[in-house]
Amino acid sequence: MNSLSEVQQKAVTHRDGPMLVLAGPGSGKTMVLTRRVQYLTEICHIPPGEILVITFTKAAAREMKERYLRLTNSANTAVSFGTFHAVFFQILKLAYGYRADNILRETEKYQFLREAVYKQKLEPDDESELIGSIAAEISKVKNDRVNLQEYKATSCNTKSFTAIFNEYDNRLRRSNKIDFDDMLVYCYQLLKERKDILGAWQRKFRYILVDEFQDINQLQYDIVRMLAAPEDNLFIVGDDDQSIYRFRGAKPEIMLHFKQDYPAAKQVLLDTNYRCTRLIVEGACKVIENNKQRFAKKIQANKQEGPPILHHKFRDQDEEYECVVDKIKTYREKGGSYRDIAILFRTNTQPRKLVEELISEGIPFRMRDALPNLYDHWIVKDIFAYLHMARDMKKSLVKREDFLQVMNRPKRYLGRECLDSEVISWEELLTWYDDKPWVCERIEKLEKDLKMCGHLSPSGALHYIRNIIGYEEYLKEYADYKGRKPEDFFGILDELKELASGFKTLEEWENHIASIRAELLKQAKEREASSDGVILSTMHSSKGLEYRIVFIIDANEGITPHKRVLFEEDMEEERRLFYVAMTRAKELLYIFSVRKLYGKKAEQSRFVEELLEE
Repeated sequence: MNSLSEVQQKAVTHRDGPMLVLAGPGSGKTMVLTRRVQYLTEICHIPPGEILVITFTKAAAREMKERYLRLTNSANTAVSFGTFHAVFFQILKLAYGYRADNILRETEKYQFLREAVYKQKLEPDDESELIGSIAAEISKVKNDRVNLQEYKATSCNTKSFTAIFNEYDNRLRRSNKIDFDDMLVYCYQLLKERKDILGAWQRKFRYILVDEFQDINQLQYDIVRMLAAPEDNLFIVGDDDQSIYRFRGAKPEIMLHFKQDYPAAKQVLLDTNYRCTRLIVEGACKVIENNKQRFAKKIQANKQEGPPILHHKFRDQDEEYECVVDKIKTYREKGGSYRDIAILFRTNTQPRKLVEELISEGIPFRMRDALPNLYDHWIVKDIFAYLHMARDMKKSLVKREDFLQVMNRPKRYLGRECLDSEVISWEELLTWYDDKPWVCERIEKLEKDLKMCGHLSPSGALHYIRNIIGYEEYLKEYADYKGRKPEDFFGILDELKELASGFKTLEEWENHIASIRAELLKQAKEREASSDGVILSTMHSSKGLEYRIVFIIDANEGITPHKRVLFEEDMEEERRLFYVAMTRAKELLYIFSVRKLYGKKAEQSRFVEELLEE
C-alpha cells in the first residue's frame, strides 16, 4: 500500500457499502481497482469467488485480470472479471441453457435487418446507412425499455420501423438467437421475475466493482443494482468528464445522481494526473470547467510544467497538414519513434487528405478506425455518373447505367421504360416523350449541360453539376424529405470538390484514386508486420490511451463541436470529447484549426477560445 497516494489508499481500503470513486485522466484507476480486489481477498479474506469486476471491453477485463494475477503472484483466480454482456450471458446460460451459437453474429443481424427493410419497400439511397441507423434505433428501444407502440422513429417512418422491429424480433425467436441487447433485456426480466435466481446471484457476487461507470446505460445499471442488493457493496469507478457515449445509450446522469440512489455512499476523488504535464492538465481543466452538469473537482498534475499547449490557425487544411508532416519528420530525425505520435480528429471521415499526404511523404501510420471510402457514398456515385456521361458525350457513348443513376436527380419525370439499350440515344428519348414537351425541355437541357461539362476540369464540372444542372437543389428537396439538414449532404460535395482540385482531367483523377486505394491496401499489409507508425484516431477511439505527442486537427466550429449538436447536453458531451482528446497527450499537445474549410470561411472551435481565454 505504500506505493499508493492517500486518496488511492482511501479508495482501495474501503470495506463495505457503496462507494463512488471519481477518477480523473491518468489518475491510476485500473491500479486502484486491482489493488482493491487484492485488498478484499488478502486483507479482508473475502472469498475470491464472491467478487465480480465488470468492465466495458474484453481488453479491459483481460488487462485487469492479468494485473491482479501479477499483483498476487497467482496462476489462477476465482475472481470474476468480465464485460456486462459476458456476465449477463453467463446468468442466461445457466437459467435457459443458452450456448455461444445462440448469440447472433453481426453478419446475421444485418442480413435479418436487410430482409426486413426490403419487405417494407423503402428503397434507400444508401442501404448500409439506413440499416445501421435502424440497428442503432432498435438497440436504443431495447436498452431504454421503450414501449414500441408509443415510440416515434427517426431512422425511417414510424410505421415501417415498427414493422421492421417486429419482423427482426420474430426472426430472432424463430432462429433461437439473441442479440447483444437481448442479453440485457432477458437478464433484467429473469432477475425481476425469479427472486430465487436473483437471490442465488446476489449470494454469489457479494462485492461488485464497475469500471468506466460514466458509460453505463439505464438497463445495465438496473441489473447491477439488483445484483448488488441487499448488501450494496457496490464500488464504482469513473469520470463524469469523460462520458462520451451518449449516442450509444450511455447516461452520465446516472453517475451524477448515484448518491441520490445510495445516500450512504462514500465518495473519493483521485485528483492527481500522473500522465500529463502541468500545463496540459491546467489547459484541459480550463475547457471542461465550462460544463455545468458535472462534479466540481480540482485536478493536479504530478509532472513538471512542460512545454505550453501549442495552438496555431492555418490558412487551410493543405497548410495545416503540411505543418503536421514537417513536425513528424523533425521528431523522427531527432531519433523519436513514429508510435509516440497520435493525430486525433472528431470524425473518421476527416483524415482523407491527411492520409494521402502521409502516403506521399512515406510516413507509416496505423488507423484505429476504418476510413470510410468517400467514393462509395451514393452522392459521390451520382456525381461520377454525371462526370462519366459528360466525358462519354464526346463519343456519343453515354452508358445506360450512368443515366439511370441520375436521370431524376434533379426531377426530370423520366421513366426506366424509355431506356431499352445500353447506350443512350438522345433522339430516341425525345421521340419517346414527344407528347410531353416539358419533359423534352429537360432532356435537351441535360444534353446541353453534359456537353458543357465535358469541356471543364473535374472541379469545374462539379461546380456546374451542383449549381447549373441543379444537383444541390435536388439535395435540398431530399434533405427536407428525410428531415435532415441540407448541410449534412453539402459537406460531401464540398469535400469532393477539394479532392478534385489539381486534376485537369477525369482520367487523371480516377488514376489517382486507384493508386491511393492500392497504396492503402499495401500499407495495411505492411502495418500488420510493423508496430511503428503514427497513430490516426477519432477522439472517441483514443479514450483510455496515451501518447507522448498529440495533434488535434481541424479544431473548428461544425467539426468540434459537431454541426449536428442541437441541445446543451449534446454540447457538453462534445466538450467532454475535446477534454478526452487533450488529456491523451503526455508531453506535447498541438491544437490546430483552419481559417478556410473546403473553400469556405471557418470559425475556430469555441473550445479553443475557452482554452485561450485570459
